[in-house]
Amino acid sequence: MSKRIALLSAAAFAAFALTATVAAPVSAQEKTVMVGGAAMFPSKNIIQNAVNSKDHTTLVAAVKAAGLVATLEGKGPFTVFAPTNAAFGKLPAGTVDTLVKPENKATLTKILTYHVVPGKLPASALKDGMKLKTAEGEELTVKHEGDKVWIIDAKGGQSMVTISNVNQSNGVIHVVDTVLMPAS
Repeated sequence: MSKRIALLSAAAFAAFALTATVAAPVSAQEKTVMVGGAAMFPSKNIIQNAVNSKDHTTLVAAVKAAGLVATLEGKGPFTVFAPTNAAFGKLPAGTVDTLVKPENKATLTKILTYHVVPGKLPASALKDGMKLKTAEGEELTVKHEGDKVWIIDAKGGQSMVTISNVNQSNGVIHVVDTVLMPAS
């Protein structure tokens, strides 16, 4: 009887080990970047990753309020300049609360799509003086200052790229420290 139990135990252990190997997530072997305390997986899309970043809860809420989730889950590719919660916190008091109201959806959508550039642009492609046509339709300008990369909006506001090259299945995210504002 004990020989039979030992054999069954060994078989169960072998089956468990095989299952664990087969079921191991592909993402465990992916090169990830940490953003907001969470690993960002290149095999996941922009939304699937952003919802895990504790530094981007305001951005995620805004994307949901603007109805842009399906778009940013789409094929892309997209380059997203993703403002942190602290970046939204730099806006005048009450701005975010006002923007996420249903009656301000068009304005919110305009601001958010101003942070999206069609195509996948890694940091190495962001050349000094380069003009980037946004999904919103206006331009952003790239500025290099020492080893820092800045994104300049239509109103002259500057946003520093704090984390670059966060690869996604449908593009790339560059985390920025200030919300970019279109001209109108």
